[in-house]
Amino acid sequence: GHWNDPDMLVVGRLGWGPHLHQTRLSKDEQITHITLWSLLSAPLLLGCDLTTLDEFTLALLTNPEVIDIDQDPLGKQAMRVLKIGKTEVWKKELWDETIALGLFNRGELEENISVKWSELGLSGIQPVRDLWQRKNLGDFEQGLSVLVPKHGAVLLKVGKPKKTDFDGY
Repeated sequence: GHWNDPDMLVVGRLGWGPHLHQTRLSKDEQITHITLWSLLSAPLLLGCDLTTLDEFTLALLTNPEVIDIDQDPLGKQAMRVLKIGKTEVWKKELWDETIALGLFNRGELEENISVKWSELGLSGIQPVRDLWQRKNLGDFEQGLSVLVPKHGAVLLKVGKPKKTDFDGY
């Protein structure tokens, strides 16, 4: 096939048998990890012990809005559209004619990441939803700025869906 397969997710408790240990990724890095996999439409293969999931890891792995981005029926992968210093913006076109937007901070300090709609091929007022927080951020006219923690990511859905029922191809 033609699907990205960057290997298993390293969240939660990892290892085998008596040698289980907590992932070495911070909570923000785990969010970044799953955000990138979801934007790439990659298989979400788990490398953790499912019998010892903590609440944070369970919430990461079961967020339906993030899973929807990964499993979007259009099957497109995101592309990096902006890179400024240690920050990156990735855009993924979705079947309902909205976009998923990943804002990544690879740096050691919290960063304010700004994006203009014109840089994404958008115009006019756009509704924005934070998929990890599962809340609407409001309507934005020309773009937006978001504070992203070090090694962190924010996953947004931008635009008003033009389709509501997927009937297949």
